Amino acid sequence: MSRYSRLIAETLADKYDLDDAYIEHIFMFSPLHDIGKISIPDSVLLKPGPLDEEERSVMNTHARKGRKMIDDIVRNFGFNGFNNIDVLRNIAEFHHEAINGSGYPAGKRNDEIPLEARIVAVADVFDALTSRRPYKDAWSNEKAFDMLTQLAGEKLDIDCVNALIENQVKVGLIQLQFKKVLTASPLK
Repeated sequence: MSRYSRLIAETLADKYDLDDAYIEHIFMFSPLHDIGKISIPDSVLLKPGPLDEEERSVMNTHARKGRKMIDDIVRNFGFNGFNNIDVLRNIAEFHHEAINGSGYPAGKRNDEIPLEARIVAVADVFDALTSRRPYKDAWSNEKAFDMLTQLAGEKLDIDCVNALIENQVKVGLIQLQFKKVLTASPLK
């Protein structure tokens, strides 16, 4: 998922005037997007079926809780001067916002959502769709790209969706790289 995030950011670099440091911070910080989930009870987090309304409400708190955890770490360990720490904060807190304002936790819309959060949202959705989960099989890339296209402009940022779709060959190479890692025997 972090490599998809970096690929999207690299593709958008010229349009949004993104420098290499910013892109690498997205790559480094994107795996922490769901850090707040460590505060979610296992009964909700590991539930094999759909969440009910109350459970969904609990799950949705992970974004704000993640931001608070990061703020606490920054304060407690003196990381205030760390370059691009706001990129990490924004990824954790705003990766579930939606372009149309229907997301959470703040109901931000369009450019109110920080670019890094919009990038990670697309990478996260694609990764979730194409990964096997206890409650679903992995989707094909084609089906996942079709879904991203349907969500573009309503839930997901159009530029970010297009940046990933334009790089289908590179996406496949990323997946192949991880398939080899996952299937490699430790005895070889």
